[in-house]
Amino acid sequence: MLRSLFSAISGLRANQTMLDVTGNNIANANTVGFKASNIVFQDTLSQMLTAGSAPAGANGGTNPIQIGLGVQVGGVTTNFNQGSAQVTNKPTNLMISGDGFFVVNRGGEEIYTRAGAFNLDMAGNLVTTDGDRVQGFAADPTTGAINPAGAAADVSIPDMVVEGGANPMRSYNIGNDGVITGIYADGTKKPLFQIAMATFANPEGLEKIGDTSFREGTNSGTPQVGAPGSERRGDLLGGSLEMSNVDLAQEFTNLIIAQRGFQATSRVITTSDQVLEELVNIKR
Repeated sequence: MLRSLFSAISGLRANQTMLDVTGNNIANANTVGFKASNIVFQDTLSQMLTAGSAPAGANGGTNPIQIGLGVQVGGVTTNFNQGSAQVTNKPTNLMISGDGFFVVNRGGEEIYTRAGAFNLDMAGNLVTTDGDRVQGFAADPTTGAINPAGAAADVSIPDMVVEGGANPMRSYNIGNDGVITGIYADGTKKPLFQIAMATFANPEGLEKIGDTSFREGTNSGTPQVGAPGSERRGDLLGGSLEMSNVDLAQEFTNLIIAQRGFQATSRVITTSDQVLEELVNIKR
């Protein structure tokens, strides 16, 4: 069989994968906190027809003659560039301006996300749209001090009615440093929690687990959890959400490139088939 036939088949598979990646990016163009993916191609092994030789005596050196055997997907990388801000004015919506991730607890496992579309459940817990509990550092009830090096816990905002007795909490706000401050009936303010954030040495090594969330991967490094604003974790913007960083103009261009690549390699298969047909017809 012709080498070109099998090389073209590998091209069909690679360009189909590029279409899959591009299609997923376009589908998530409006997904909060989504990070676009990019595909990288690389050639496969090459068949050695003639080995190269070094100069010897009066003869000069020669270069090897090799024929490539196709293409393969070298990797699919994630683009963690900052997405644009969408102002929602909802106090529990948070956007990270920097490289950090929110830390949330899902069934006892800590996972990480850039999507800050949080809500309060009936118990006052700050949760994601899937019910995962946002993690943070609790303030000392006496001094109000917060230790961002301590153990993280579920972030909760106490009832404005039940807690406080004669001086109930009337409202709260979340600062750029992630500190949730309760505002009480007599005008006093009291720190309650600070949102925890994590950074990784290699974010592209994180494993995607759906729901715009990630899990620590074997090549991501261990999470460095701490307070917002320190060690590249970035600041928080309240009342805003980070939108997808998908560039539709680039994605549609990639769509055309993948389509043309698929068409071109399919033509190679057609041409190879015609050549084989001519060889069979020689018998006539």
